[in-house]
Amino acid sequence: MDRQVFKGIKIVEFAWLAAGPFIIKYFADHGATVIKVESSTRLDTLRQAPPFQENRPGINRSGWFAKYNPNKYGISLNLNHPKARPIVEKLVRWADIVIESFTPGVIKRWNLGYEEIVQIKPDIIMLSTSAQGQTGPRAQQPSYGAQLTSLAGFVHLTNWPDRDPATVYGAYTDYIVPYFGAAALIAALDYRCRTGKGQYIDVSQYECAVHFLAPLILDYGVNQKVHHRMGNRSPDATPHGVYRCLGEDSWCAIAVCTDEEWKAFCRVLSNPDWTKDQKFQTFPGRKENEDELDQFIEEWTEKFSAEEVMRWMQEAGVPAGVVRNNEGVYGDPQLNARKHFLKLEHPEMGLHTVESLPFKLSKTPSEIKQAAPCLGQDNYHVYTEILGLSDEEFIQLSEEGVLN
Repeated sequence: MDRQVFKGIKIVEFAWLAAGPFIIKYFADHGATVIKVESSTRLDTLRQAPPFQENRPGINRSGWFAKYNPNKYGISLNLNHPKARPIVEKLVRWADIVIESFTPGVIKRWNLGYEEIVQIKPDIIMLSTSAQGQTGPRAQQPSYGAQLTSLAGFVHLTNWPDRDPATVYGAYTDYIVPYFGAAALIAALDYRCRTGKGQYIDVSQYECAVHFLAPLILDYGVNQKVHHRMGNRSPDATPHGVYRCLGEDSWCAIAVCTDEEWKAFCRVLSNPDWTKDQKFQTFPGRKENEDELDQFIEEWTEKFSAEEVMRWMQEAGVPAGVVRNNEGVYGDPQLNARKHFLKLEHPEMGLHTVESLPFKLSKTPSEIKQAAPCLGQDNYHVYTEILGLSDEEFIQLSEEGVLN
């Protein structure tokens, strides 16, 4: 393997949950040296979140934590202890990048905001990722992804027109933010390479999420149109939905966007009489009679397996895909052919599954070399071999509760 793209880049991660650690995973998997700082005095929520290996809860057994934190050294440090400050200064001097994901104001109460750490290392790059950014009237409002998906408008659009808003599955914003955060850090590294200067990056998870609803927001800005729940439907396609197929809980998603796709769709169905009805001959006509259209389609799809419906539609050039559950995704031959799922050996979980990144660099591919750390797993190595503490200092700080 050639030199990985971020080999030699050193990162200190004061980040928890998903968004911050996910940003740094891009760097860790491409060669960066990452020190993840945690504390037993206030555990990362993700360490306590299921699923747990073998369904046995434990702070070192969360599959969710294991997903975002491979290739990182793990240390414990009580930032509330007065003697933690000199250690943080050592970490900052060692690092190229510092990332934190606390509620705005927390890091400054420890005197570890950008204004302070830039005095320690002038060319440091610092990224703060928070719910709504570091400024503005709601900056200090703590939030999880479920609240931000509501605030950004996703929940208002989710569900059927005659039903109440429904929460989007999972902390959806946490999976949008990393792309923006990683791109911003790469840009800052490029700027420092050209100028020798670091900078501060303020990432608002709310604003990242809003980008994913840009067409609807722009539609309101131009036309004052408010969009509402549409179930599985789309203003740009009809039919557009998820249709019941043969078998228990078996479904196939189908989308027809053009008249050419409609003709191909009808051929797959062997052109039944209802497809020749005048009201289905144009897009506006199909859209106006969409309830009846969906009923006709499902009467056909229920006779066949989801895989058959998908295959026939795709062969005809009609967008379609089976609805998979987590078992189906895990066993997908396409993902397995690309080695998307990998097995790692962990000190407590043993052999467990993690995901590789969804892109592959031909010259410098990512590589997952080690499992996510147990809490404080690398304390001795980091504090003595990287930061240069003596064994006596390490023992004393441990006994005093600094390294908790």
